[in-house]
Amino acid sequence: MRASQYFLATLKEAPQEAELPSHKLMLRGGLIRKLGSGLYSWLPLGMRVLHKVERIVREEMDRAGALEVIMPPVQPAELWQETGRWSLYGPMMLRIKDRAEREFCYAPTAEEVITDIARKELRSYRQLPVNFYQIQTKFRDEIRPRFGVLRAREFSMKDAYSFDADEPGMLRSYQRMFDAYVRIFTRLGLKFRPVAADTGEIGGLASHEFQVLADSGEDLIAYSDASDYAANVEQAEALAPAAPRAAASESLAKDPTPGTATCEGVAKLWGLPLQRTVKAILLYANHRVHMLLIRGDHTLNEVKVGKVPGLKGWRWANEDEILAAADGPAGYLGPIGLDRAKITVIADRTVAAMSDFVCGANAKDFHMRGANWGRDCPEPDLVADIRNVVAGDPSPDGKGTLAIVRGIEVGHVFALGRRYSEAMQATFTAEDGTQKPFEMGCYGIGVTRIVGAAIEQNHDERGIIWPDPMAPFTVAVIPLGYHKSEAVKAAAESLYAELAGAGVEVLLDDRNERPGVMLADQELVGIPHRLVIGERGLKEGAVEYQHRRDAAATKVPLAGAAAHVRERLAP
Repeated sequence: MRASQYFLATLKEAPQEAELPSHKLMLRGGLIRKLGSGLYSWLPLGMRVLHKVERIVREEMDRAGALEVIMPPVQPAELWQETGRWSLYGPMMLRIKDRAEREFCYAPTAEEVITDIARKELRSYRQLPVNFYQIQTKFRDEIRPRFGVLRAREFSMKDAYSFDADEPGMLRSYQRMFDAYVRIFTRLGLKFRPVAADTGEIGGLASHEFQVLADSGEDLIAYSDASDYAANVEQAEALAPAAPRAAASESLAKDPTPGTATCEGVAKLWGLPLQRTVKAILLYANHRVHMLLIRGDHTLNEVKVGKVPGLKGWRWANEDEILAAADGPAGYLGPIGLDRAKITVIADRTVAAMSDFVCGANAKDFHMRGANWGRDCPEPDLVADIRNVVAGDPSPDGKGTLAIVRGIEVGHVFALGRRYSEAMQATFTAEDGTQKPFEMGCYGIGVTRIVGAAIEQNHDERGIIWPDPMAPFTVAVIPLGYHKSEAVKAAAESLYAELAGAGVEVLLDDRNERPGVMLADQELVGIPHRLVIGERGLKEGAVEYQHRRDAAATKVPLAGAAAHVRERLAP
C-alpha cells in the first residue's frame, strides 16, 4: 500500500476529553473518530487492525468446532420477558418501538435469540453438542461512556453459545472455549490472565474472565505467587485468619472522638494502627437493617455481600432506618449495646477473629476501645467473607500469597447450565425418550475492546507499539527524499515490491512530506518494523532497520534488507 493513495488521518494533539493512552492514540493515529457519546466511526487504519483481530477469532472458533451465524441486533421484547431480563437489565438496555408500538431492544447480547433458535431447530440429542457464534455490533447504554472503545455504547463483540445434552457435556464445551480463548489471546501477542469471576447478570454455574494486564485497567486481579490461581478481586476468597482469636487484654473504654467519623481519623487521633479499628456499614434487606463489620483498612466487596444469606437485593440503609435500628449516627456505629431484635450483625471473617478492637460507640463523637466479642457484645449473628482481598493475603488454594494487578476484561466464558433453557422451555428429546432442557454455555469476546486493550499494554510516549499479529501494516518503508532522489526512489520501490511479493503487508510512505513527519507518523500508528532509505546510506549500500521497540536503528545491506525483515518476522 502506498501512503499517497491511503487515508492517513493523524493528529498532533488528542481532543481534551480523551483520558487513557488508547483513546488518545486511536484518535491521534486516525483509527477512529467520535460521532457522539460512546459512538465511534472506524477509519481505514482502524479497520485493518479490527479485521486482524476478527480473523484470528474466527480461525480459532472454527478450529474449536463452533459454527458461525448472524442474529438480528434488534430483538423483540417478548423473548427477553420470558427470561425476566427485560426488567433485570435496567437502563443499560436501549428500548425502542416500531410503528405498531411493539417493543424491541437493541440487544446487548443474544442468549434469548439463540435459545429461541435452539428450541425450534434442535429436536434430538443426536444433534448435540453444537456451538453457534457470531461477530456483530452490540449496544449498551452506558451511564458514562468513556475511555474510547474500552467503554463505548456501541461495540463489536464475538458471542458464542453452546448446547449440550448434559452437564458433563456442557463443561467439556466450556473447556473447549476456554482453550480457544487462550489460543486467541496468545496469537494476538497479548499478555493476559484467565481469572475466576462472578457470573453477574448473565447467570450460570461458573465463569472466567480473560484480562489483558495493563496499569490503566479498571479491574483488579488477585493471583498467587506460588500457583496458577487467579481471580477477579470481586470473586477472590478472603480466608479466615489461621490463628485463633486472642484473649482480651484491655478494658473497654468509651472515649471522645469529636468530629472524627472515620476509622482513619480515629486511628490517627489515638495513635493506633488502622488494623485495630472496625468500620460499620449498614444495609437494608428483607425488611431489616443489617450491620456489616469489616476491618478499618479493608474494603467491602459488594458482589460477595449479595451472596450472603438474607442479603439478596440489598441496598444502603437510609438515615431514618439507621437511627431506628442502631440509635446512633453514621460514622459512630458499632456492635456494642445494640438491640439485636432490631438489627443483624454480620462480621467479616477477619473481624470475627479480632480482640481489643476499636469501634463506634453508637453515640455522636464517641468511639469504644478495647472491645471484645463475648465479653462486651454478643458474638456476630453471622460470620462471612464480605471484603476484598489485599496483597499479602494467603492464596485461597493454600499455595503462596496473593498479589494484585490491574487488568482490562476482553473476554468472558460462562457455564450457564439451564438458566435460559428452562426459562424459555427449550427442550430436546433425550436418549431415553424424555424431554430435557439444554445445558448451555455462552462465551464473549470484545473485539473492538481488544484493540484498545492492546494499546494500553503496548505504547510509549511516541505512540502505539502493535504486536505483529495486530498491526495495520507489518513494515513501513520510509524513503527520505523520494521525490528528489532517483536512487532513493528506485531503492524504495524495489524494497516495496520485494516485500509485497513475499506476502508482507508493507506501507510505502511516498508522500511529499518532511522526514520528521513521516517518521513521527510511523511511530504514532505503531507499525512494528521500518526501513529508512536515505542517500547517505545508499552510498554505503545500506539502509536502516529498526523495530518499534528498538532503542536505535541498525544498518543492514540494501540487498539483504527484505530478507532481514522476513527473518525478524519469523515466529
